Amino acid sequence: MNPNRKVALYTLGCKLNFSETSTIARQFADAGYARVSLDEGADVVVINTCSVTDHADKKCRNIVRKAMNLNDQAYVAVIGCYAQLKPEEIAAIPGVDIVLGANEKFNLLDHIDESKEAEAKIVATRIKETKDFIPSFSSGDRTRTFLKVQDGCNYFCSFCTIPLARGRSRSANVADTIKEAQKVAESGAKEVVLTGVNIGDFGTAHGENFLDLIRGLDQVEGIERFRISSIEPNLLSDEIIDFCAQSKKFVPHFHIPLQSGSDEVLKSMRRRYLTDLYRNRIERIHAAFDSPCIGVDVIVGFPGESDAHFQETYDFLHELNIAYLHVFTYSERANTTALRIDDVIPIPVRQERNKKLRILSLKKKRAFYEQELGKTKTVLFEADDHDGMMHGFTENYVKVVLPYDEKRVNQLHPVQLEHIDPDGHVRSNILTPKEA
Repeated sequence: MNPNRKVALYTLGCKLNFSETSTIARQFADAGYARVSLDEGADVVVINTCSVTDHADKKCRNIVRKAMNLNDQAYVAVIGCYAQLKPEEIAAIPGVDIVLGANEKFNLLDHIDESKEAEAKIVATRIKETKDFIPSFSSGDRTRTFLKVQDGCNYFCSFCTIPLARGRSRSANVADTIKEAQKVAESGAKEVVLTGVNIGDFGTAHGENFLDLIRGLDQVEGIERFRISSIEPNLLSDEIIDFCAQSKKFVPHFHIPLQSGSDEVLKSMRRRYLTDLYRNRIERIHAAFDSPCIGVDVIVGFPGESDAHFQETYDFLHELNIAYLHVFTYSERANTTALRIDDVIPIPVRQERNKKLRILSLKKKRAFYEQELGKTKTVLFEADDHDGMMHGFTENYVKVVLPYDEKRVNQLHPVQLEHIDPDGHVRSNILTPKEA
């Protein structure tokens, strides 16, 4: 292998994909490759794909085409969820040299020979045989790191392909996960976001659980903050909420998938809770924390979602004391049981429902920010310079902007939240230690 070769990595999809891409990038660096951007005409191009986002095939084709235009001899490897689900489809894309499934993507270097062949090579184990857990964490942003603590899912919701793309739920044990967190601490990152497919299911194969994990992580020195990226409401126990409430490192920010505010639709989705449990979790968090930030995932246009069902969802979300929504428009996925439901919602109706919930989300976020004005919070400032401004987030996920000052990068500063600017961000004053 030529140590002077250049590799470009391109990631589609979620935070979990980004953490895995970073781990693969470190493997290439250890093998002597220089990492470059796609625009620099790399010798090896790795595309980490997603099955959740729409038009996965189109996005993948566009990246391959761009890579080949920049260097028609580039060796192109496609990995990730879309690669596991539709390897033949990807292999047929002109320019692709190898397609690796879920079990093989971390062994990419073992397969690369960098010679262009007429047909792409497919290396994909049946997903039922994918049992290994490979820990990963993102790098390149010394302020915040995404730490993969779990992979796969056992839930098989009727709309979701992730169990088919990533396999059954699995994780490392607490001790090994803490070792990964210590590596993150050594990198200088102050904040860690715990990520996975279903992180609340952590540790079951080892006789451990998510509460055991966060208790252990709370003791890791050098990391100032932990965020829980997303956790199923039925797995968010009182004990987890109470531990986070007394922790000095776990912040008052929860992202909890709902998907629908209609019990009938939730049952059709094969979710493992109903709205009463979800409402209880929101109320329990507010009882334990002062001004927590709660984000919600919701899907619109699921088959059989009538106007009445959607109104139930809208009213349910309107009443909940939450801070923002991530709104997804349902799109058909091959091999999911939702395809058996005959009552398909027209695309324009799905889009209109999405728009209504996005407007509701903006109102919720504005109301949440307004209630925080005048309070003293702590902000971790990030490195990016946005036209002379820098931004960071409070512990409860209020986005704060200030004039750029390099000395503040990756530093925690007490601030007083003053007003909301025209972009919807909060302006603040840095407080001296005496004022804080």
